[in-house]
Amino acid sequence: MTLGQSTMALALPTLRMHEAYAGELIRDLSEAQLDASPGPGLENTPRFTIGHLCVGCAMTRRGIQDPGGDRDANVDVPDVFLEQFGRKGPQDRRLPEAMPDAPHVEELLSELRRQHDELDRAVRDASDDVLNHPCSWKLGHLLPRHVDLVMFVCTHEALHLGQVAAWRRAMGLDAAMARMIAS
Repeated sequence: MTLGQSTMALALPTLRMHEAYAGELIRDLSEAQLDASPGPGLENTPRFTIGHLCVGCAMTRRGIQDPGGDRDANVDVPDVFLEQFGRKGPQDRRLPEAMPDAPHVEELLSELRRQHDELDRAVRDASDDVLNHPCSWKLGHLLPRHVDLVMFVCTHEALHLGQVAAWRRAMGLDAAMARMIAS
């Protein structure tokens, strides 16, 4: 088994769970709720958060497909995703804004699924040398290889989905995870 195959054997079930959880977190929200912020500390709205995860996943895939290249260039997401959800890391303090042409719930969830599918293909197709190759990014001193960045995608998504869960509670909505529990 290659490094890419073993990595995705571990990561893909988590990414699929993230897709299901994202759906539970946002499917029952109105368009206005998708762009609402309950207050300081929860400025990342549900629409922004899911779109941001799509962009992050696409950037990771870009780095694997063109190691050593500019992972910010030619990122394979719809233009509106880059415009509205692209960020340059924690120091980029721009706040999300409601936009009239923003993707709707099903577009967000469909793009998240597509990005996971494309990441799966890219990682499985990548050589062990590529996945072990150092990548240049802001947390590269902690997670230096492309394979480390793939695993970070899982952590990054869990972190942001947890923010949407906290957002739901702050907005007085029920817990989405509870609806996912098999009886």
